[in-house]
Order: sequence, then C-alpha cells, then structure tokens
Amino acid sequence: MVRGMRRLPPLAAIRAFEAAARHENFTVAAAELGMTQAAVSYQIKLLEERVGAPLFHRERGRVVLTEAGRRAAAPIARAFDAIDAAFAELRAEDEAMLTISTSQTFANTWLAWRLGGFQMGHPEMAVRLAVSDTLSDFVTDEVDVAIRTGRGPWDGLSADLLVEIDFTPMCSPAFLARQGNTLTAEDLLHLPIISPHDVWWSWWLHDAGIDVAAAGRPRAGVRMDSQANEGAAAMAGQGVAMLTPFLWRNDIADGRLVRLFAQTSNRGDAYWLVAPQHRRNVPKIKRFREWLIEEVRKDLAGR
Repeated sequence: MVRGMRRLPPLAAIRAFEAAARHENFTVAAAELGMTQAAVSYQIKLLEERVGAPLFHRERGRVVLTEAGRRAAAPIARAFDAIDAAFAELRAEDEAMLTISTSQTFANTWLAWRLGGFQMGHPEMAVRLAVSDTLSDFVTDEVDVAIRTGRGPWDGLSADLLVEIDFTPMCSPAFLARQGNTLTAEDLLHLPIISPHDVWWSWWLHDAGIDVAAAGRPRAGVRMDSQANEGAAAMAGQGVAMLTPFLWRNDIADGRLVRLFAQTSNRGDAYWLVAPQHRRNVPKIKRFREWLIEEVRKDLAGR
C-alpha cells in the first residue's frame, strides 16, 4: 500500500507545543528548546491557526491547556517518546561497535598487539579492525575512525598527530653476523636490499652522505608491498630493510631486528588518527582517541 503525503503542521511548532504542554509554561519551554519565549509563543500561534482552535488559555501571566490542547498533548507526547526511543536504540547500536580502519603495517606491527587492552577496558563495546592500505570512505565503509599516513590536515576530518614516520636500515642479527657484525652506509649498496625501489632508500643514503647518483642505486632485491612484509623478510634474514623504529621497537628489544645506524631520516609524514569532524566527540570515538594517544605517548617515552 502506498501511503499518501503526511499533512503535518510544521515540526518546529509541534516541538514547541510538546514542550509548552509538558511544562504549561512558555518561558520554561523556551529555555529547554534554546529559543526565546516570544519564539515559542509565535510557534504555538502558528499551530493554533493550523488546527483552528486555541490550545492554551492565557491568563494572569500563565498558560493552561485548553480541552483541545489536552487531547492533542497526550498522543503528541507518546509520539515524541517513540521518536526518542528509536534514536536511543540507534545510538546504542552505534555505541556497541567501534570500527577502526588502518594499514596493514600499522595493524600488524603495532595496533593489533595493543588493541586487546582497549577492548578489555571497554567490554561493553565490540571492536572491529578493518585492515586495508586503501583510504576508507567514512560514508560508505561504515568506519568510525582511521589511522592515516600523510601530512594533514584533511577537509572535513579531525586529525590527531600520533607519531612522526622516520626510517633507518635494519636487518636480523644473523644477517649482520654474516657481514662481520659491522657495516658502513656504503656497504648497503652491495648487500641484498629489501624493496630497493622504495624512495626511502635514496633519501636515507643521501642524508648519510652517500652520492647515490655517483655510487649507483642499492643492489636489486626482493620487492614487498608493505613495511610489515619488509620487516618480516628482514627478520627472516633476506636482507636489509628500511623500517620505522617506533613500529619495530619490540622486535628490536627482543633481538629479532638490529638497527644498523643511529641516523634516521624523515620527510614530514606521520601517522594520524582521523574521524569525521562532526563525530569527533562521539563517546566511543573520544574514548578510543584518548586511549590511543596515551598508548603512543607511553611507547615514545620508552624509546
């Protein structure tokens, strides 16, 4: 069955009437609605003209519902209660699930190892980690927050800086031992390099004082599609990888990776936590943002 068009009075007028009927006081209703008393009175007048009957008696500085007003007030109050309940249910459903989008590298090397701590602190909330190296669309992908690399800011998004992305060569202890346990920057040009096509190599070698144009590019090696895979290949002894120390600090501490040089390079990129600006202070997003920033701060302090 096709329903006909609803012939409702202006919703602003209905809302003003519901509040005024509940309080039987235009001034109190105005304060609740964030309107002036005159604006409430005007909306009630519009509604009375629409229904063709007075809804309030105005006497001695106060208002009292008429019989018509009382008949209208009860079903309208029930309708507002139903609307409130419907949106409360939607809010509860939204609060029950937090969806986080992040890259394969950030998820596998850092976030997945710590996310259980957030989940344990908020057992009422389900947490879903959507791992992809493509940018999420907050409208179509049903994502609440994302961890994005770049320089920011981004239109329409709130952005909290997490950590700057620096990089330096690393390898496994066994690989280093096969090279005599000591290497110079020049030696890197002649060793198996993981993802030598990555521009980070040219930048780091330049910062280390190596004239790449004169010395030649690093030796060809296996190509990987993410830093997470590059780090795994380095730990397996397949060569030297250009990695971000923050992401691999546990592997360094546990002896699975070795930093070859004190020097790190940085080109201004960073990891950011982003969310739609209008949802920044949604409770579940605010809780996750505060937790994540504190976790990053603790890790940075422990360097």
